[in-house]
Amino acid sequence: MATLTISSKNYSSWSLRGWLLCKMAGLSFEEERVPLDDPDMKAELLLLSPSFLVPRLVHEDVTVWDTLAIAAFLNEVFPQAGLLPADRAVRAHCLSISGEMHSGFANMRSALPMNIKAHYPGFKVWAGAQADIERIVAIWRGCLTAHGGPFLMGPTPTLADAMYAPVCSRFTTYDVKLDAECDAYRARIMALPLMQEWIASSQDEPEELEELGAEF
Repeated sequence: MATLTISSKNYSSWSLRGWLLCKMAGLSFEEERVPLDDPDMKAELLLLSPSFLVPRLVHEDVTVWDTLAIAAFLNEVFPQAGLLPADRAVRAHCLSISGEMHSGFANMRSALPMNIKAHYPGFKVWAGAQADIERIVAIWRGCLTAHGGPFLMGPTPTLADAMYAPVCSRFTTYDVKLDAECDAYRARIMALPLMQEWIASSQDEPEELEELGAEF
């Protein structure tokens, strides 16, 4: 039995990505949750730490952390799951947009912190975050056009969809206005059974971080 260490299901976008990847790979694992009062976890959620301490996967004699590293490891162990597309060009596209999400969009992360249980209709997005949103929308449109949908790389979810799933949650929480095609993609990801399972679990978390509440 493997173990996946995560933090908050309500607030942690990186935990969601790692969890989705493990589930999509078909890995059987136990969850180990780090409490929100852990200083390192709180620093990460508040964007005060540059290192992603969760998710962390222990599988047999291997310990791997960082979402992209977990994806690469799972793709080696479970290649049949298709976390990375088989076609070289499509795989390169998948890795490129996943890497862009991994290292970018700092303004959006700061302005629209993940908070699944919250909903802010009519939320006003500041200009710096809007530029990030527009880039994400351009990525989604380009992928859906190039690969035919319904997911970013084609007919089945891949690493790219796991990487952008927390963005779909953020766009839902903060009522971000999207064009019809991108809003349909957002809704499609939010309706996935795995996403619904994660969302349901997040509702049971009693902890709240005031610092991650939106201010008007």
